[in-house]
Amino acid sequence: MTGIVVLGSTNMDLVAYVANAPKRGETVTGREFRTVPGGKGANQAVAAARAGGDVTMLGAVGADDFGTRLRQTLVSSGVDTDLLRTAEGPSGTAHIVVDDEGGNSIVVIPGANGTVTALAPGEEALIATADTLLLQLELPLSVVLDGAEAARRHGVRTVLTPSPAQPLPPELLAVTDLLVPNEHEAAALTAVTDPHRAAEELLRLVPEVVITLGSAGCLYAARDTDPFTVPAPRVTPVDTTAAGDTFAGTLAVALGEGKPVRQALAWASAAAALSVQRPGASSSMPYRTEIDAAS
Repeated sequence: MTGIVVLGSTNMDLVAYVANAPKRGETVTGREFRTVPGGKGANQAVAAARAGGDVTMLGAVGADDFGTRLRQTLVSSGVDTDLLRTAEGPSGTAHIVVDDEGGNSIVVIPGANGTVTALAPGEEALIATADTLLLQLELPLSVVLDGAEAARRHGVRTVLTPSPAQPLPPELLAVTDLLVPNEHEAAALTAVTDPHRAAEELLRLVPEVVITLGSAGCLYAARDTDPFTVPAPRVTPVDTTAAGDTFAGTLAVALGEGKPVRQALAWASAAAALSVQRPGASSSMPYRTEIDAAS
């Protein structure tokens, strides 16, 4: 079992399925609505646990029915929630529109996630026991930096998904081991649209980068090796909402188990490809036996 701590968000995803996403000022009729436990942190935790990792979740849910359900979803997937906080007020929510091509647009309301501004007692000690700390940007940057600095103090690998895209402080980049943006986030961070050139720019800031490229797979670059791409399995997407989180969570497990980088990326790509063929976020994530069979 690979020891992974996820410091991140928990949201209830409120998902509307439509033929075509509405333009500004337009109203469209959807065909289905679902509430699905999600949030980038919780998604990565579930993905890692289902892929065989020993996963603990840090963050906060609200003191509402969504919070109860979010915690239950994590527990049922094998994630340890003993240090997951319960904050007064509502849980975080994500309002998602998914079109018939599997594309999505998302509005996130932080809710309880916004209360997590610093590590609480006991959380650094937990991070110190892990192999990997998974981070995203749906919590306040102050606690993301706290977590990354704690991981660096204890020799724990830090994997950061820079989503939603925003400028990253140099002190956070200085304690990030592996950055996992998608191609749009990489462009936002570097002002360079070509993924290979963006990777070169990002390597000035962090030692390793994986840029996910959707159906084109992913690009790996590190300071001590030549960059290479790993293709993604060809599938017909139904809902791409949690593909990046599935990839990041599964990749953390593979790297923690010592898989060679190329093999780890192919394994994570297979997991992401499985997830986009199913609706929802955490509900779409595959189990280890499925990933092994598909990779």
